[in-house]
Amino acid sequence: MAVEVHGHDELAERAAEWIAVRMKPAVAARGRFTLAVSGGSTPAAMFAALSQLALPWAEVHVFQVDERVAPDDDPDRNLGDLSANLLDRVPVHAHVMDVTAPDLDDAARRYAAELRAVTDDGVLDVVHLGLGDDGHTASWPPGDPVIDVEDADVAITQPYRGRVRMTLTVPTVNRARDVMFLAAGAGKAEMVQKLVARDPGIPASRVRPDATLLVDERAASGL
Repeated sequence: MAVEVHGHDELAERAAEWIAVRMKPAVAARGRFTLAVSGGSTPAAMFAALSQLALPWAEVHVFQVDERVAPDDDPDRNLGDLSANLLDRVPVHAHVMDVTAPDLDDAARRYAAELRAVTDDGVLDVVHLGLGDDGHTASWPPGDPVIDVEDADVAITQPYRGRVRMTLTVPTVNRARDVMFLAAGAGKAEMVQKLVARDPGIPASRVRPDATLLVDERAASGL
């Protein structure tokens, strides 16, 4: 795993740059760039930094890695920060998980079909992931059967911290051309250490080993 350690104030801009340098070659090669992003407070600054860059936005498709099952205006939704900091600022093609559907399993299948329709082969250009304080990434809670789903691109979790979630599955993430973890803060230091060591006890270790990890100095303090 490639690890980059940056100052906290520079981390968001570096993460945005990491995505941006992969965007133009993808558009030149395939006529589009497909990006799947995770929620949380840390990536909001990355989204904002990314929105300031002059990039081929009209050819960019943004997918969600995961989303909490909650009403559209619920502050628990990842969509709020994503919309405010990126989707409402640049003219991208946004692909939003339908977590208010009455049949969530059907909604997951439809989202998987949408991903396949855009990418042709189910291969995203970049997947951005976070890292939870319990070692989860995407919405792969420790012990949840969703971690072992291999026959679907998108799946529904069991309740986790009060919410059922929709998530890309392990095979979908690992098919991507590039995968990037973004983590910040001293509270992530233990899990960052376990991720780099590929500790099988944390769900994030299921991500392929050639992912890139971008962290601030506090999150990297255990390395």
